[in-house]
Amino acid sequence: MPIRLYVGNLPKENLERQTLEELFADGGEIVSIKVIKERKTGKCRGFAFVTVPNDELADAFIEKYNGQSFMDNDLKIEKALPRNKGKDSPNEGNADNKPATKSKKGGGKKRNTRSSSSSSSSSNESFQPDPRWADQLAQLKEMLAASSNN
Repeated sequence: MPIRLYVGNLPKENLERQTLEELFADGGEIVSIKVIKERKTGKCRGFAFVTVPNDELADAFIEKYNGQSFMDNDLKIEKALPRNKGKDSPNEGNADNKPATKSKKGGGKKRNTRSSSSSSSSSNESFQPDPRWADQLAQLKEMLAASSNN
């Protein structure tokens, strides 16, 4: 079964697939190489995927090339995480399969999903103040309690 490998820490310049093919030529049989590029500029995003035919070759490939210097960068090679298309996955929408990173799909804009009614109706027990301001908050609460008693 083919194994997909993540090749990271690539230079962020015009890097072509042929350059990686030449680098990995003596690493054994390679099924495919895909350099991930920016859509607008066409420059490398700093990573690529290499597919090898089996697990043993994948391990040998990682052993041989992980940490190897390439264009003044030390390569980082590991087995790629499987694509998760479900909404319950931790890397939701991560089409690039980069390990341990979050995707910026959806235009990069964050949506505020918290409704105003849920924040105003939350109980004091569940609310934890920022510890940097806890002392000032305690003083304000004491002042408010003292002024409401008068």
